[in-house]
Amino acid sequence: MNVVIISGLSGAGKTVALRALEDSGYFCIDNLPITLIEPFLLTIKATENIKKVGIGVDVREKEFLSDAYQILSALKGRYATEILFFEAEKDILARRFKETRRPHPVLSASNKMNIDYAIEEEKRLLSVIKDASDRIIDTSTYTPHQLRHMMMSVYGDSAAVEGFNISLISFGYKFGAPLNADLLFDVRFLPNPYFIPELKPLKGTDAVVSDFVLSSADASDFISHLNSFLDFLIPGYIKEGRTYLVIGIGCTGGVHRSPAIVEEIAKNIKQRHGIRLNVIHRDVQ
Repeated sequence: MNVVIISGLSGAGKTVALRALEDSGYFCIDNLPITLIEPFLLTIKATENIKKVGIGVDVREKEFLSDAYQILSALKGRYATEILFFEAEKDILARRFKETRRPHPVLSASNKMNIDYAIEEEKRLLSVIKDASDRIIDTSTYTPHQLRHMMMSVYGDSAAVEGFNISLISFGYKFGAPLNADLLFDVRFLPNPYFIPELKPLKGTDAVVSDFVLSSADASDFISHLNSFLDFLIPGYIKEGRTYLVIGIGCTGGVHRSPAIVEEIAKNIKQRHGIRLNVIHRDVQ
């Protein structure tokens, strides 16, 4: 049984992430007290057709958080468990609450009607879960759509296939780097089609733009070096027992150079390693 536990700060995207898991075929339950996770999983384990479980844990269960680290560590010894902790910058969290006009769960049980206090108090209460987490994801630069896309790319149907899964993401640095990436590569040193009038309105996935980007000697050398680097890394990650790898390749706007490079790198990975790929052009509309 694969178990993904989602926790983090209120407003950081836990609900979006849990729904994305559910849409990816996970049996999901939210707001489950930590002390009840083990009994819940034992019940699920008796059901042979449920192999993927998503569990949401948040500050509303603060009475049960004192033993969280020990409980979560024990779960990792019994199940294939991954713990994700979502956070964001304080001003981003405060703005999201103002936009939704929903009360912060800490404020609802406190006399201190201050959102900054609530965020800091929640950080303190959830620090024990953050310490036990396998992956900390900062969603400050993510829209709900982008967060959902990220979760689906990692935990969607292709990721459920046995073996190693790679997500290749093209992006624009001016919109922020994908914070879930394991590896980041910058291709802003390559000639930019944006400044060619006939290429500017096109995308890196269009043949004429791709040909322009890939025709430079720098692009050829970069692709050769990166392919060799990945040929070395991928077997090592597989040997280590990793199930997925997220690689980000960025340019300024994420429309021309990085999509062209991602498509070319994807060809090599498919040909040489036979690995299933998720190719995501995050900032291409």
